[in-house]
Amino acid sequence: MYRIIKVIGNNCVLVYGEENGRELILMGKGVGFGRRPGERVREWKQPDLKEYAMIARETSALQQVNSMEPVFIEAAAGIIDQAEKMLGKLDHGILLPMADHIALAVRRARENREFPNPFHQDIKALFEKEYLAAKEGAGLLERMTKIRLSEDEIGYITLHIHSGMSDENVADAMNLARLVQDAVHMIEERMEKMLEKESLGYNRLLSHIRYMLARTRKGERVNLDMDDYARSHFPKTYAIAEQICGFLEQELNQPIAREEVGFLAIHIQRVGQSE
Repeated sequence: MYRIIKVIGNNCVLVYGEENGRELILMGKGVGFGRRPGERVREWKQPDLKEYAMIARETSALQQVNSMEPVFIEAAAGIIDQAEKMLGKLDHGILLPMADHIALAVRRARENREFPNPFHQDIKALFEKEYLAAKEGAGLLERMTKIRLSEDEIGYITLHIHSGMSDENVADAMNLARLVQDAVHMIEERMEKMLEKESLGYNRLLSHIRYMLARTRKGERVNLDMDDYARSHFPKTYAIAEQICGFLEQELNQPIAREEVGFLAIHIQRVGQSE
């Protein structure tokens, strides 16, 4: 049994699921047509019905819904739907956080105010599939609102989609992008050269650092130890890798496995040779 809290639109309602005690947003053609707050519905007949469970926040779901135009909730649902076709199942709990961000992004665009994303290039490389889904989603949003989002804003939507695919929230994903960017800047400083951002080697380096951080956080180890090989064959890049891992250990407050240093040195050596 569902109790309707708010009719957001003809195709969208906020309800309370009395069996599971959860607030949900239901989306489906005509799901809100003719409905009233307080009405109880045992089941919905819409074949395209989709449920979006709410993430607990300081404000209630009703307050969140009341704070934005319904079009942004519908746009966020459409972006999630498109992303699932490209990436597979997402956690529908990202609906309102994404809708809230989209509402702010559209407001900034209407007021010609830029909200720079210093990690845009790294987000694009780190979360390539999610970025492509976000770009498709931005196209959907433009068709619904006539507003075109900047590449920086698409980067932020990418993080919401990534959050729906993993245990990382948006803040964690942003921090990951920051750590990777800091590590790359350190590599560039010590190699005294700028890396080509669009190159395959650069993307492989970013991907390696990302998964190295993930393994460290989870306490996982790589199966092959290339530490001695890297130390003897690439002493300069090995020294750089040691410095990078030392920095990341301080940031994570976790030790990084010794064999990770060797693998990172090999990636640094490769990206240096490819330039």
